[in-house]
Amino acid sequence: MNIIATTAGSARHNRLLGALPEAEWERLSPHLRAVWLPLGQALYEPGGKLDFVYFPTTAVVSFLGEMIDGDTAYAALKGNEGIVGAALLLGGDTNPNRSVVESAGWAYRIRSGFVQAEFARNGAFLRLVLRYVQALITQIAQTAVCNRLHSIDQQLCRWLLLSLDRVEGNELAMTQDLIGNMLGVRREGVTEAAGNLQRAGLIQYRRGRIIVLNRADSKHVAASATRSCARSTIV
Repeated sequence: MNIIATTAGSARHNRLLGALPEAEWERLSPHLRAVWLPLGQALYEPGGKLDFVYFPTTAVVSFLGEMIDGDTAYAALKGNEGIVGAALLLGGDTNPNRSVVESAGWAYRIRSGFVQAEFARNGAFLRLVLRYVQALITQIAQTAVCNRLHSIDQQLCRWLLLSLDRVEGNELAMTQDLIGNMLGVRREGVTEAAGNLQRAGLIQYRRGRIIVLNRADSKHVAASATRSCARSTIV
């Protein structure tokens, strides 16, 4: 195993890859390559060709909707439970939305051709990805409800909890600009929401880092309007 793979940890830390039967794993594993995904990197742009599919192990990637004027808002988060590039399953080779790294970390990537060939076998890998896509659709629906009915404080709590479900520990590296882009709000709105949560003793925020101090109470805030929105959709 090379140095970068050792640093990245096992590809099996991705739950989809970890759940693969041995035959499917043996076909895919020789083609997986460990890559470091820095904060803010765009893995896909709207209409961009899907040359690679990513399986995060420690990174978290946001699936963003983007308006003509450039405004964005997240629709779903993807981490060690899933796959980035599932649009291949629907028969296309381009991505309809932006995918941006919201928490830096490691992932394993594989060329899309190998993934499509595995899909064509109609085996366990395809069934696992279909289950993940179902969970992803549920998460997107919950996000739509949250964005419509919840305050910015509640949206921020939910987003932080979804992010923490996909990383180790209780700390996230986040800038106000990145949070604003994810939630589709102005910087001032992020400042006010983060300040409210910090005064409530739920988070500590400084120098682009957020520490969630009280996860249980954060869940209560996120769920106070619509309980289902506080649940993660982890396969």
